[in-house]
Amino acid sequence: MQKATQKTSYSGFAKCSCLVLSFILFGIFSVCAQDKIPPHAAYKNPGLSIEQRVDDLLMRMTTEEKVGQLSTLLGWPMYTKTKKGVVASEALKTAVATQNIGALWGTLRADPWTQKTLQTGLNPQLAAKATNAIQKIAVEESRLGIPLFLAEEAMHGHMAIGTTEFPAAIAQASTFNPDLNQKMGAAIAVELRAQGAHIGYGPILDLAREPRWSRVEETFGEDPYLIAEMGLGLIKGFQGSGIDQKDRVIATLKHFAAYGVSEGGHNGGAVHVGERELMQAYMYPFKKAIDNGALSVMTAYSSVDGIPSTAHKKLLTGLLREQWGFKGFVVSDLGSIEGIKNDHHAAATLEEAAALAMNAGVDVDLGGNGFDDALFSAFKAGDVSEDRLDEAVKNVLRLKFEMGLFENPYVDEKLPAKVVRNPEHTALAKEVALEGITLLKNEGNLLPLSKDLKKIAVIGPNADTMYNQLGDYTAPQDPEYIITPLEGIRAKWPNAEVTYVKGTAIRDTTQTDIPAAVAAAKEAEVAIVVLGGSSARDFKTEYLETGAASVSSKEDELLSDMESGEGYDRSTLDLMGKQLELLQAVAATGTPTVLVLITGRPLLINWPAKHIPAILDAWYPGSQGGQALAEVLIGDYNPAGRLPISIPRSVGQTPVYYNHWWPKRRDYVEESAAALYAFGHGLSYTQFEYSGLTISQSGNGKDTAFDVSVTVENTGDHDGDEVVQLYLRDEVSSVVTPVKQLRGFKRIHLAKGESKTLSFQITPEDLALYNVDMDFVAEAGSFEIQLGASSQDIRLTDTLTLTETIPIKN
Repeated sequence: MQKATQKTSYSGFAKCSCLVLSFILFGIFSVCAQDKIPPHAAYKNPGLSIEQRVDDLLMRMTTEEKVGQLSTLLGWPMYTKTKKGVVASEALKTAVATQNIGALWGTLRADPWTQKTLQTGLNPQLAAKATNAIQKIAVEESRLGIPLFLAEEAMHGHMAIGTTEFPAAIAQASTFNPDLNQKMGAAIAVELRAQGAHIGYGPILDLAREPRWSRVEETFGEDPYLIAEMGLGLIKGFQGSGIDQKDRVIATLKHFAAYGVSEGGHNGGAVHVGERELMQAYMYPFKKAIDNGALSVMTAYSSVDGIPSTAHKKLLTGLLREQWGFKGFVVSDLGSIEGIKNDHHAAATLEEAAALAMNAGVDVDLGGNGFDDALFSAFKAGDVSEDRLDEAVKNVLRLKFEMGLFENPYVDEKLPAKVVRNPEHTALAKEVALEGITLLKNEGNLLPLSKDLKKIAVIGPNADTMYNQLGDYTAPQDPEYIITPLEGIRAKWPNAEVTYVKGTAIRDTTQTDIPAAVAAAKEAEVAIVVLGGSSARDFKTEYLETGAASVSSKEDELLSDMESGEGYDRSTLDLMGKQLELLQAVAATGTPTVLVLITGRPLLINWPAKHIPAILDAWYPGSQGGQALAEVLIGDYNPAGRLPISIPRSVGQTPVYYNHWWPKRRDYVEESAAALYAFGHGLSYTQFEYSGLTISQSGNGKDTAFDVSVTVENTGDHDGDEVVQLYLRDEVSSVVTPVKQLRGFKRIHLAKGESKTLSFQITPEDLALYNVDMDFVAEAGSFEIQLGASSQDIRLTDTLTLTETIPIKN
């Protein structure tokens, strides 16, 4: 590497001429002086403040070391398995010696892209040994002894072998339970840190308003308020009361900004959104996360109004740092710095791309090819200032000191056996799955099913396909720890004859035997048909450099089930292959039929909604999804999940999110413009009545508060949860606003006959908008408060009045 060679030759010259140069270049550090780090250097003293230590260390660093500290390389090539265990690889030793790297990503990752399997990858015990060996090289074989940051994918569990596999984010959002997300986040953090990782990539705060987009499953849905609340739960779980705790990790927010609404649903495509909507909707969850201490932000592949997100200085510096006061570090998404040149054609050279990203506010390069030599050259050419380079390095070092890595870079290699995928975490995965399962339809109270059933037909491609219920960003799994729907059903009805017929595949139409499914249904008392989608990658899948899957298939191979997950954007939302034909044939037998959807995005289910009496949506329910589903089917658990994203009637309707801007009237010649099932929808085995809505006001000015209370009673025959939702409508405003906007929700448990009175508080910030001058203000006027069970099932309304316009700091 050119810059490494330059460093070596200069260092040798300096050692030969150290005495002479000290007189000639008085007051300037020579490399000779830098090579000798005093054992009692200030940055090694934990008794000093973090800023003192950062400043001392920065002063001692060469330009090469500063640039290297901003590189995050792919981590899985950095260890080598041996007969006796695992050691640091030669690739790591070279990277530390020649590139002065500051971090690794995905060191413990395993999947078809990395080619790490259950055999070639690392179990949690070996993972701890590997990260210790890696840190030993960084700490003991580098000049300054700076420990590495190890970042891992962690949105629904650590993406590594032997960890707890939780439901996908879209299923987490369906729980409408931020406290449960916090428990899950804490469990993931414990597993990450025990194996030597320090950064968890998540939460993903993108608004999923484009269901054709391949990454809907990774989001918390379409609503800014819900996304913010669920995201805060995960952040609090990851970071706890401070990252100096040995069981907490840094949360990395993804993806900045407006990534989920790219043109045509194309992953990483151009985003066309106005400044007001960008700030009012897309930035809302990020602002809440930054205000609550999130320490890392990842850029997006997309461009916003013609500016690549990874080169967007107005957002990354002007908004994030200067206006919001963000103190952490910004990391590029994998390859997105190179993408400024190669994808967006907004830079002529890699050096120019590196300078654009750095000057915009990107601190760290994920992948190692965006900064490195290109940034070094841009700095030498004067295109990046020393102050900006130093600022970026400080943003990284500060958190390494705060986490205590200089004093404790290693982990207890016996700890993973105790805490990774322990019984408590497995039980928590089941709890998240249970709370996320959503009952869309239950005509004639077909559900719950009788516990005395003797013959059950379980049919469909997702009934017993393990990986199809786990979602994208999933490591290879030991089948012993994954419960499929078929396995869950058999366990819940041990005395019944449970017949399983796959019937068809998700996409491939050659793997179809509908007559066998029909025969099984005819002999059964009930048919449970499990359909949907899949984000399951296999080792035949081709990948882009970013790790996204490439949509391709050779003519002589069977089509994989994968129709969702990063890179798998859709032009339609139909059930793929012959799934609908399978469902129609089963329903035609006359046997009572239950449809279970396991999927990563909303799919078109117009025919099932009209003809199938009972429909459950489980999204990707994770490792315990089959058990959770069976408990819902049999009535051991009363479902209370709610849709975090609307289900459209057609692709032509989209976008179909509930909180669109006025005017309210929306019509088509062919069909209604309303969603088939709207945001917040979800049924129960019991019924709830709302009463006693009251609104009271206290305080004035910025301290104004409106207290809203409502009484909810379980009037049905089953105990159950209700998700009470509060929506707000600005009746007259200086700019166009949404027809309604979620501003509160609470999930409560009520025994049959029990009632509870709930309280919500509305503040001026909840009423605020960006006015014609882009000032964030709560305008004087009337606001309708709506309380109900979904965005379309409003039970009670009343009005509050704000008597003065109140500016809000934002």
